[in-house]
Amino acid sequence: MSWTGPLVGLFDGLDRSWHGARARKVVAWMLVGTFALTLAAIELDRRGLLRLPGQHHNHFFAVQVAFYLLLAYEVVGLVLAIAQSVANAAGKQFEIYSLILLRHAFEEFGHLEEPVRWEQARDLVLRMIADATGALLVFVLLGFYYAAQRHLPLSGDVGDRDSFIRAKKVIALALLAVFAALGARSVWSIASGRGVPSFFEAFYTLLIFADLLIVLLSMRYSSSYHVVFRNSGLAVSTVLLRMGLSAPPFFNALLGVLATLFAHRTTRGMAA
Repeated sequence: MSWTGPLVGLFDGLDRSWHGARARKVVAWMLVGTFALTLAAIELDRRGLLRLPGQHHNHFFAVQVAFYLLLAYEVVGLVLAIAQSVANAAGKQFEIYSLILLRHAFEEFGHLEEPVRWEQARDLVLRMIADATGALLVFVLLGFYYAAQRHLPLSGDVGDRDSFIRAKKVIALALLAVFAALGARSVWSIASGRGVPSFFEAFYTLLIFADLLIVLLSMRYSSSYHVVFRNSGLAVSTVLLRMGLSAPPFFNALLGVLATLFAHRTTRGMAA
């Protein structure tokens, strides 16, 4: 057994547990419970019965917290998908980005005082429409993206394919460890009243390096121009998504749509 054997076994165990029915139920109840508790805490804070860290006195902050946890759940799914299919993992990146755009739309509500009045909201409506429309376009384009995938094998040699999958599992396991560290830092930052850190910006930056590492590893098994171009195209798409995360309103939605279009056109028949 190679040195990767224990790591691959650990990854396989995590993968089976995460995609099981029990894990889905636990995550669902956790999201519901967190949403309800956050709403209750905000209401108590507004009535002066509880002091929350920071200045989160708007009930829509509960939506942001729920979306944040939902996105964290999707990120774990993205990392696990890397070992199964590079194409599907790329699709998960766009799925998460579309949810981030929807979260931005809800965040605009968090800037308003309650009760919400049109005089306050009218300046935010265009930004909300841009984020929501960008999320919808990415969602629609993803349908075409998945339909175009044929999952051609990277190599005709079974041993090479198995070796490549094992390498991707090790990379995914490393990403999971970094994800856990970033998540712990985010929880500490929120609990201490310093606000929500740039968690997804940091994680998408790591994905860029992971994508490039997979590109280099894939050349060990296939050096054809077609494969290298497709794999590199995914890395470029991730760069566009990362730029979109820090881009101002309107540009963030545009970059998400462009990244999805670029991935769709350059990764048809993406190798596993």
